[in-house]
Amino acid sequence: MELLNNIVANIKPLDEKTIKDASNRLDNLIKPIGSLGRLEGIAIRIAGIKGKVNNHVPKKCLVVMASDNGVCEEGVSTSPQAVTALQAVSMTKGLAGISVLCRQACSDVKVVDIGIKEDYDCKDIINMKIRKGTWNISKRSAMTRDEAIKAIESGIRIIEGLVQEGYDVIGTGEMGIGNTSSSSAIIMSFTGCSPEQAVGKGTGLTEEGFINKKYIIKRAIEINKPDKNDPIDVLAKVGG
Repeated sequence: MELLNNIVANIKPLDEKTIKDASNRLDNLIKPIGSLGRLEGIAIRIAGIKGKVNNHVPKKCLVVMASDNGVCEEGVSTSPQAVTALQAVSMTKGLAGISVLCRQACSDVKVVDIGIKEDYDCKDIINMKIRKGTWNISKRSAMTRDEAIKAIESGIRIIEGLVQEGYDVIGTGEMGIGNTSSSSAIIMSFTGCSPEQAVGKGTGLTEEGFINKKYIIKRAIEINKPDKNDPIDVLAKVGG
């Protein structure tokens, strides 16, 4: 918990002066104001993060955290859990959709096993496994509080290592069958919204399967009673 507390305490706000300077610079280039659309917003945000107007990002990386969700026992996904491991391995071989996109962006891909259930043979996956998948949130908490903290701090250590390797921009992603059930449960826990507002069909559930998925997630929240004022409690009880 010490690592997490130190990181949170040292998070700095965006540099507002640099944001203004970067915006002014873009507006004074020989082009219509705002003509580059979202690219301008990205450039301005990077300037605010790094504290300087002119930035170069030659070394980029996407980190994919892969783990399985125990709630899959309840039929909330059309895909078998084995797909998590298969996709993770595919990413390291450049065969997944995200691999193609990253190649186009000249970005590396790092895959981290934070809780894949199935065994696999791939030395290119970074092993930081907490354990083999979460528990079924419709029956009990997804993990212990200590495991939730360990998972967060594992992510912090991965990023710290990549920064030391010289990466300028790091993106984050995840892979795990059943992940939309966990994310929907987290959204509902924090906002108090209904299953109809938070839950989607994921990978093509039938209408019957969709009804079941909403019921399972609602039951998970009723059983675990996550505290919306304690993000770690929410993650531990209904996260993935």
